[in-house]
Amino acid sequence: MALIDVTVAEIIQESPTVRSFRLAKPDGSPLGTYLPGAHIDVVGPTSITRQYSLFSTPDAQDSFAFAVKREENSRGGSAALHEVGVGDVLRISSPRNLLSIATDATHHVLVAAGIGITPMLSLARYMDVHGISFELHYFARSEKEAAFLPLLRDRCPEKLRAHLGVARQDQDEILGTTFAGMDPGAHVYTCGPDGFMTKVVALAGRHVPAGSIHLENFHAAEQPDASENSAFEVELEGETYQVPADRSIVEVLQENGCDVDTSCQEGICGTCIMQVLAGTPIHRDNVLTQSEKESGEIMAVCVSRAAGERLVLDYY
Repeated sequence: MALIDVTVAEIIQESPTVRSFRLAKPDGSPLGTYLPGAHIDVVGPTSITRQYSLFSTPDAQDSFAFAVKREENSRGGSAALHEVGVGDVLRISSPRNLLSIATDATHHVLVAAGIGITPMLSLARYMDVHGISFELHYFARSEKEAAFLPLLRDRCPEKLRAHLGVARQDQDEILGTTFAGMDPGAHVYTCGPDGFMTKVVALAGRHVPAGSIHLENFHAAEQPDASENSAFEVELEGETYQVPADRSIVEVLQENGCDVDTSCQEGICGTCIMQVLAGTPIHRDNVLTQSEKESGEIMAVCVSRAAGERLVLDYY
């Protein structure tokens, strides 16, 4: 995937653990617009690539903005970005969407926890500007730790429901009441810790179809040990390749000269998705929706495998 150099134009400490970064082209030319809910790959000082949601106004062209929470057990990505300064150069990809606004929804219910507010902020700002019906529920440990809360209170106070310091066991009641009162044509969007999103999906699923629930997840699913895998073969454009138990599909295809784009290599960014023409995939990613997985028509080839002895793939 093509990357471009950008300059860090501004850094803001949004909370004790969250910093936002505004990026611009070194020559000042426009970065372009993007669709609400988009994210970018960011290559930091340690050359680690991570995916971050854009929260700047999607219609603005002069800069992109994203936020990073410093994680205590960071493998180097978030910690290194917290050492970046104004004027430093980062490399980024073009924006792309795993999360987008459902055009057929009668109402949009945005539900965020912690740093999961960033993609919801992008959606909320766009919906607010364009007069789209929505409400935003923001769960945070405290007002101090609620990044972007002042911005939300300023821009869309009547749409915001800030749930601060709510114990986890009490979240169910708030969410249950919220979803029970939804219009049947509403769609739900959520981002936050894995356990929180699982809760949102389960509770919202009592009132709307699974296809009306949308997630943004940048946490890799736990992968089984390679000893639990089986070898299989993959056909692409008439050529057949053997995939051993300890190798991924994308590794084998790239080693044989196939032009398959990759980024995260963890099944969370969607860059490597390919079309499945024959065979049944075992999905081990956190990027496809449940309905997409059940269809068996596409798969993330960096982590997912074959349920049988053979897959026939094509570029997506």
